[in-house]
Amino acid sequence: MIERIEKELSPLRVQLQNHSIYEAIHSIQDIRVFMEHHVFAVWDFMSLLKQLQNLLSCNTIPWRPSGSPAASRLINEIVWGEESDLNRKGIPMSHFEMYIEAMDSLGANPQEIHYIIEQLESGNNISSILESSTLPKHLVDFMKFTFEVVQSEQSHIIAAVFTFGREDLIPDMFIEIIRNLKKSQSGNIDDLVYYFERHIEVDSGEHGPLALKMIQSLCGEDSKKWEQALSYSKQAMQLRIQLWDGILMTIQKQKMEVHSS
Repeated sequence: MIERIEKELSPLRVQLQNHSIYEAIHSIQDIRVFMEHHVFAVWDFMSLLKQLQNLLSCNTIPWRPSGSPAASRLINEIVWGEESDLNRKGIPMSHFEMYIEAMDSLGANPQEIHYIIEQLESGNNISSILESSTLPKHLVDFMKFTFEVVQSEQSHIIAAVFTFGREDLIPDMFIEIIRNLKKSQSGNIDDLVYYFERHIEVDSGEHGPLALKMIQSLCGEDSKKWEQALSYSKQAMQLRIQLWDGILMTIQKQKMEVHSS
């Protein structure tokens, strides 16, 4: 069934890897726009991961065996890497914090993602925050789907979205585009290149194959679970395409405004 899922997702993966967003990035300003939108996908990815940790390993007191030691090991390893990796300078921090660090070094504005986190810390729930948000539709739709999946508490669905909607969807050529951008006085790309290279290295190495094994274990011989895993994976990738479409439109709109001013 994994082979069937990968085959059915292949056209969407090709569409993502050949998306026009990559060819549209020519300047530091374009990268800033990209990051100011993409940061929400970096952030909500962590909720998928942490919900899997909640479901597949024991996080309650008194502790008891989870019954899924292999899945628990995998998830705890990924959490360790995502939540407490080392940045380019060897300082422990989450991949989300690395991304914010890269935004700061490039002069991108993280105000909107910080606002959402502040709202959560004030006791507001994510659904009401997104409902009242003034963020673009492609961002709200992307996050609404993520938290719908998280709140389902269905480990096989969350694992499928987590596995097939990962950051390794970003092709190597995008890193080359970023690396080849001329460094300007207004921003340094080193932190961003490190983030992408590190994230893709972790995802495509040991964690990727183990995540596929985890889905196989969670779905087992249950045909309904396999169909749900496929359906939600397709939705995740379609929403990623919509996210890329929205970012592309924003970059193009900003360029038109600059040329007309």
